[in-house]
Amino acid sequence: MSTSFRWVEQARSGRARAGHLHTAHGVVPTPTFMPVGTVGTVKAMTMDAVRSTGAGIVLGNTYHLMLRPGAERVRALGGLHRFMDWPGPILTDSGGFQVMSLGPLRKLDQDGVTFSSHIDGSKHRLTPERSTDIQHALDATITMCFDECPALPAAPEIIAQSMRMSMRWAARCREAFVQRPGYAQYGIIQGGTEPELRAESVRALTGIGFEGYAIGGLAVGEGQELMFSTLDATTPLIPWDSPRYLMGVGTPDDLLGSVERGVDMFDCVMPTRAGRTARAYTERGTLNLRNARHAVDSRPISPHCDCLACTRHSRAYLHHLFRANEILGPMLLTWHNLSYYQRLMRGIRAAIIEGTLEAHAAWLRAQWAMADWSPDEMPPPDIPPVP
Repeated sequence: MSTSFRWVEQARSGRARAGHLHTAHGVVPTPTFMPVGTVGTVKAMTMDAVRSTGAGIVLGNTYHLMLRPGAERVRALGGLHRFMDWPGPILTDSGGFQVMSLGPLRKLDQDGVTFSSHIDGSKHRLTPERSTDIQHALDATITMCFDECPALPAAPEIIAQSMRMSMRWAARCREAFVQRPGYAQYGIIQGGTEPELRAESVRALTGIGFEGYAIGGLAVGEGQELMFSTLDATTPLIPWDSPRYLMGVGTPDDLLGSVERGVDMFDCVMPTRAGRTARAYTERGTLNLRNARHAVDSRPISPHCDCLACTRHSRAYLHHLFRANEILGPMLLTWHNLSYYQRLMRGIRAAIIEGTLEAHAAWLRAQWAMADWSPDEMPPPDIPPVP
């Protein structure tokens, strides 16, 4: 049943917020992490497996889906929700970042971007209107504005020109967006790491008016300290009752620090990409399961994880799978990493609601700083219960 799109606060701790995002495709508790399903699939995962991790919303990508299989084909087959077996909310990236990453394969002008497909070299064009129309055809719950994301570092005048063009494009995206109950469009705040430009971007977007606001152009090599200082200058300017989405971020520590600065939504390829390359996220940092020390280790990756990799298999078995180049290794480890990210977010959310975020954050950072447990060591007794 359709509902109005809205974010409703449940609790706050400093600038950190816990709430519920109400959409046409269901309600999502926030803060939330969105697994990346770029081409209509979260790599190495069935959607039942994704659901089992506790994920409430996933991400798709306009650029990739317009090239293959094509937005109109997806529409004809019932939309992206049905096509990929995900009835819950889907946010679609506009394709701007992917197009801008093509380098010499794309040509930018004030109206949009002409580019050559990385698949077959065919010519295509994306404009703010076309990107918005494609996301409509896909039936995205949350549509993102088409923008330019300049590579950093760049001169302030280059960043300013790019940001102002993105703001003009945002106005065009808004005009092209088809309003429907429970659906939303997010404007994307640009401006590099320049506080004045970020503030100008927020003013432009809130003047246009969107259901939510994303912070783009970060996690592109500027470093965590500069990313956090940019968030410190930006998130207080965003309307409190609007969801805030930090695009393409990040490590567990990035997520925690960003939640503390008022961000609600995240996506990143890190947990899935790490799963395909034998790296496991745990309460005690990351493990490389290709390392020989895991060859005879009968423990699970984590004693606190209820994913299939941890409840049914040992580190030794996973080590064997990766050494043997068996596809089951990436599947199981991706499942584990996404489960860890969802458990991390649930724990942070619970701490906000209970008023214990400061202590919980200190505990998380202390655990990440420690080495993995040795085979004969029990997990420390001070691990708090995780929902």
